[in-house]
Amino acid sequence: MCRNIKTLFNFEPPATEDEIHASALQFVRKLSGFNKPSQANEAAFDRAVAEVSDAARQLLTSLHTHAPARDREIEAERAKERSRLRFG
Repeated sequence: MCRNIKTLFNFEPPATEDEIHASALQFVRKLSGFNKPSQANEAAFDRAVAEVSDAARQLLTSLHTHAPARDREIEAERAKERSRLRFG
């Protein structure tokens, strides 16, 4: 499950709110063991996703680098090539 969490820092264009939320959702799913929580746990699950999203957003806005921003399309092609080499 955590393999689906992608690096969000230092890309052009910057990470979107949807990408940050998706990574927070994957993280909370992994921690809780729930893909979809029961009604009894739904409020706590949703609150955790919101809090992790906020923390991730704060982290991404506070990080600094001198490296040039990476291009999403080039990185996606590299990932496809690594997958092709790994799985054939």
